[in-house]
Amino acid sequence: MSDAPTPDTTERNPHEDLRELIEAVPPLDMSFAEAVRERIAAFPGPDHPLGNLAERLAWLASTQKRAQPQIARPLVAIFAGSHDVAGPNAIKIAQQRVIGLTQGAAAVRGMAGELGAAFKVYEFGIEHPAADIRKGPSLSARDTAAAFAFGMEVVAEGADIIAMGSVGTGAVTAAAAIAQGLYGGSADYWAKGVGKVGATRVEAVMEATDVNRAELSDPLSILSAFGGRDIAGMAGAMIAARYQAIPVVLDGFVSCAAAAVLHSVNSDSVAHCMAGVGTEEFAQAGLLDRIGLEPLHESGLNIGDGTGATLALGTLKSACAGLSTL
Repeated sequence: MSDAPTPDTTERNPHEDLRELIEAVPPLDMSFAEAVRERIAAFPGPDHPLGNLAERLAWLASTQKRAQPQIARPLVAIFAGSHDVAGPNAIKIAQQRVIGLTQGAAAVRGMAGELGAAFKVYEFGIEHPAADIRKGPSLSARDTAAAFAFGMEVVAEGADIIAMGSVGTGAVTAAAAIAQGLYGGSADYWAKGVGKVGATRVEAVMEATDVNRAELSDPLSILSAFGGRDIAGMAGAMIAARYQAIPVVLDGFVSCAAAAVLHSVNSDSVAHCMAGVGTEEFAQAGLLDRIGLEPLHESGLNIGDGTGATLALGTLKSACAGLSTL
């Protein structure tokens, strides 16, 4: 009889590969942040020449690992997907929204152009919606990892900062279910809205949470249970950006939910992310509070398609120019 060990035929859960990436993110280089603070403090005129933008610049410097942070190649990245929880017209509506964003009336596209930013919509299997979360997980662990990996390719655009937004169908419901899965609380808090749409969303999150209860013990299982390809892709793009020293500006509720998954695995993994705006989307403030981010602007927006994050890019770019003369 052979003394050779029995081969381990147990298939590794793809979530573990994602977990290793999230846990091993490189630290920010705080020496660059301190250099920015010292430079501003040495300004010979009145104190606080850049006000509360000083700390935003320090963050930008520590993330980019540059004494003089810059926004020369910004990217506005919009993640589009469809979710069966949105109903039988999920594909058609998502396709229409992508067309509207790229060819129709869309403030974010005009703002990106004014900033000289690349503007790209990344489609995550719109024709193949994530499964209805009221009936089971939206994706398998393998499909979640594949979407995460696809999202990581966004950094290949060569941007020095990325603003992230979301468009499609069902992503808001998915994000609300993620938030409740991560933090508990009531579906009414995380999914509340106005009128019939809000009531339907609350009911969907309640059903989804009940059906997927066995998946709620781990953040990556929660991502698979509720997130779909687009939100998994956003999470992947955020992690790849960290490895490439690229700061990320979050927009609304959906992008913040993707960041919340990462934060729940490793709280340091989203230190390179900034909240661009506080929106009027339900519970976005609750998500930001839990991941420890304070929005740069209070916008009154409630769209989540990157408009608010792009607005913040403009402020940051101007602040970088101001710092360059100090």
